[in-house]
Amino acid sequence: MDARTRYEILSRNTEEIVTEEELRNLLETETSPHAYIGFEPSGLVHLGWMICANKIIDFINTGFKFTIFFADWHAFINDKLTGDVEKIRACARYMEDCFEALGIEKSKVKFRLASELMSGISYWEKVIRIGKVSTLTRIKRAMTIMGRQEEEADLDSSKVMYPLMQAADIFELDVDVAYAGIDQRRAHMLAREAAERLRWKKPIALHTPLLPSLRGGNRMDPIASKMSKSDPDSGILIHDSPEDIKRKIAKAFCPQDVEGNPILLLYKYVIFNKMREVKIERPSKYGGPICFSSYDELEKAYATSHIHPMDLKNGAGEALIEILRPVRDYFERKPERLEAMQKIIAEMR
Repeated sequence: MDARTRYEILSRNTEEIVTEEELRNLLETETSPHAYIGFEPSGLVHLGWMICANKIIDFINTGFKFTIFFADWHAFINDKLTGDVEKIRACARYMEDCFEALGIEKSKVKFRLASELMSGISYWEKVIRIGKVSTLTRIKRAMTIMGRQEEEADLDSSKVMYPLMQAADIFELDVDVAYAGIDQRRAHMLAREAAERLRWKKPIALHTPLLPSLRGGNRMDPIASKMSKSDPDSGILIHDSPEDIKRKIAKAFCPQDVEGNPILLLYKYVIFNKMREVKIERPSKYGGPICFSSYDELEKAYATSHIHPMDLKNGAGEALIEILRPVRDYFERKPERLEAMQKIIAEMR
């Protein structure tokens, strides 16, 4: 596969690449570079992770070595799962299963825990050196990657460590490309700025979009209005039953408008990524069933009121039930880690 084809695959469905020129050059000079994505193990996995899984598969298919990094101590700092490290690690094991259920072959990626890196002095040396070339204001501004406000560091100073640790992860893993949702941009930019000052290898940053909450929200702030693990009805869990999928979609915000419509974005980033053609049922008096072979066709039809919001939602529900069937089948065969995670969540309520 030539560099141009590899770039086209990696750049599809992305929000931003910093920088495109650097990625093109990497693909022209390296056959098997290293990329990673980091996650806080903090709850049940929702549909937004399918965007990540699809992009990880793109990285694998274009020759990358890929690390999926579970930030256990970062999650502890961020008060996830009541700050219980054993619960956090149980969540990481469940998330490994989720990625396999979403189509990622475990033999083709490396799963790492943050605690594995932290046992060596070289990791903490990197944390300190990044801190030496970064202002406190800059670090606190990056705290939004945690879903936190700058002021929270005044109550818990460990939170200032989080951005430094996330940047150090990138250098300790020695990655060429740092991948994440667009909500992690500030951490990646902190790492790139530190790399310039320290004369370390500067990581390329690749960001994919976030799926918005099904409840709708602030269209101008996709990070604030993204799907949330803490709000069960804000998003669809990847192992939800068909009944739950239908119920959540039926309640979803779906204006007769293209901009910021969470149902349309499900079609754009999830459904059309898995299906070559989508069929939407309509009453015969409104034209009957209609098929679309691309998202652009669907968006145009919806924007011109050829599809009713309820029909759009029903079509999304049926498509997602089919797309997520392999995930449900996986957890029917291997329920142990999911059940352990569900028990942890239930005990916290």
